Amino acid sequence: MAETANAVALNESQIPEVPAEAAAQGSKQTVDPWNVQGEVGADGQIKAINYDKLIEEFGTKKIDEELLARFERVTGKKPHHFLRRGIVFSHRDFELILDRYERNEPFFLYTGRGPSSDSIHVGHCTPFMFTKWLQDTFDVPLVIMLTDDEKYLFSEKRTIEEVQGYCDSNIRDIISMGFDPNKTFIFSDYDYVGGAFYRQITRLAKHITLNQARAIFGFNDSSNIGKIHFGSIQGAAAFANSFPHIFGEDEKKTVGIPCLIPCAVDQDPYFRATRDVAARLTYQGVRFAKPSLIHSLFLPALQGPGTKMSASIDSSAIFMTDTPNQIKNKVNKYAFSGGKVSVEEHRAVGGDTDVDVAYQYLRFFLEDDEELEKIRVAYSKGELLTGELKALCIKELQTFVAAFQERRAKVDDAAVKEFTDIRPLTWMGNPKVPKADIVVPKLEGAEGAEGGDGKLTKNQLKKLEKQRQIEAKKAQKAKEKEGSAAA
Repeated sequence: MAETANAVALNESQIPEVPAEAAAQGSKQTVDPWNVQGEVGADGQIKAINYDKLIEEFGTKKIDEELLARFERVTGKKPHHFLRRGIVFSHRDFELILDRYERNEPFFLYTGRGPSSDSIHVGHCTPFMFTKWLQDTFDVPLVIMLTDDEKYLFSEKRTIEEVQGYCDSNIRDIISMGFDPNKTFIFSDYDYVGGAFYRQITRLAKHITLNQARAIFGFNDSSNIGKIHFGSIQGAAAFANSFPHIFGEDEKKTVGIPCLIPCAVDQDPYFRATRDVAARLTYQGVRFAKPSLIHSLFLPALQGPGTKMSASIDSSAIFMTDTPNQIKNKVNKYAFSGGKVSVEEHRAVGGDTDVDVAYQYLRFFLEDDEELEKIRVAYSKGELLTGELKALCIKELQTFVAAFQERRAKVDDAAVKEFTDIRPLTWMGNPKVPKADIVVPKLEGAEGAEGGDGKLTKNQLKKLEKQRQIEAKKAQKAKEKEGSAAA
């Protein structure tokens, strides 16, 4: 392979900026619905996200070879390359979804998008790529929520009109991922919330306390009440009875239909709270089905593996509106390199694929396992230089984005209406087994009993206990103050 003069050169623009205080003291990794950053070492450098630590902290299960083998037996299909490569790495009750598919019992898929820009980027595409594959594999209904209300509530500057404007563009982007309109319903919260969906929101809201919202999401006394309430809105879409046009009006049957939520792992806190409430909800003696989840890694920002792409930072992301030349320039200029500082050193000891952004993008977008392994070995041995690796990445991204743009150009108003109209959906499920009737599950134990593994994490329980102590002290001080005033 030919050498290139700038093959392994690093520059300061590749290194993520870290706040001075964090750089001086170091900090733990942060992964929640609004912040994603790897641990900052004492040297001020951001480390890659430690996903094994997240599994332990969040209390999820790692997707292992046994589960993948069962998936292949049940579906008759080879696992997606995201599963084979550990990109989709963790789950909650995925085995129960396989049980239902095996019996051809109803379930559905649920994912979403927070509309924050006119164009999605390749990091947004990866969950939709996997969700489309799940839809094709399982042949089940899919609901896609656009959380325009969330983007308004959590922003100091955005207007309702602005986020609703993003919705139209993002719906067209999502349609361009290739979903089947016969079994896909796309909706925005501002347009759809009401009726059955709002009933489900209030069921959840009634069972999530302010203390729990603080412990799970880190809210404080300055957080607006819309933020605190939003978890019940996002959670409501995880229940089939929120969509009577798809599953029917009989809630005694529909509350028992579970969903599978493919999402990035930072969204897990929302659904951990949802699962905990579901374990305590009943309808006429029928237990609500807890949602199952399957978690993916983050596609890193161009600046490095301890970050994720941001729609508000152009230099961090490859957008689906970027031209081939823009893609090339972004990767060459910003993509963090795992190569060494000189060609000679790189040839001698090789590059680090764990941190090299160009290689990580190939992990996501290059489907050929053998070709990816050849690239990994060649780069690790120093046979392939950084410039050459970036060229391979650029070609793959240009191909992916160009195919998307071709499909996007064909999405018209009629297509948008087809996907967003409130209408029945049609699906087959497991073709090897006759479709099972909706079974009303028997309720074990007392109605409304607590339980389930969607419990708070240790850290959240500590926060909750601390908050209780603070409020107890406040109450005591108030009582003492009243006593003094009375005296």
